[in-house]
Amino acid sequence: MGNSGANLRRNKGDSVSAPARPEAVRREEELRMGRHVVLIEDEPNITEAIRFLLTRDGWDVDAHAEGSAAVELIRQAGPDLVILDLMLPGKSGLEIVRELRAHPDMQALPVLMLTARGQLRDREMAEKAGVTRFMTKPFSNAEVLTAVRDLHAQAGQG
Repeated sequence: MGNSGANLRRNKGDSVSAPARPEAVRREEELRMGRHVVLIEDEPNITEAIRFLLTRDGWDVDAHAEGSAAVELIRQAGPDLVILDLMLPGKSGLEIVRELRAHPDMQALPVLMLTARGQLRDREMAEKAGVTRFMTKPFSNAEVLTAVRDLHAQAGQG
């Protein structure tokens, strides 16, 4: 009887867990390939929250707090997506987006802009500058993940 119990566990593990797990791991690895984001945000708590959230979702996150060198950092990193605060030291998020959009190889790069300023005028200015999506602070983890996944999926289709 002891042997049949061991066989049952092994058979159960073989038929359910063992084949499914490696395939799921392979799919997860495939999903994680090419998932690189540059985050430009000067509030450390927001930076760490977004970094944790996206890293857990399989993203490689490069975070910076200064706007002045952001365009060059983004161009060198070649990310799949940029998350950018509107108000930054050194250079505003709007200026950064305008400079990115002036480069032919950066015109289609998805940019998610985060801001504490959610007035219609701010949204319109961001859209004119070339922001792909605009999100007002405070936001939920689910909102950020949905926006990032949507932007990445849309970019993959374009």
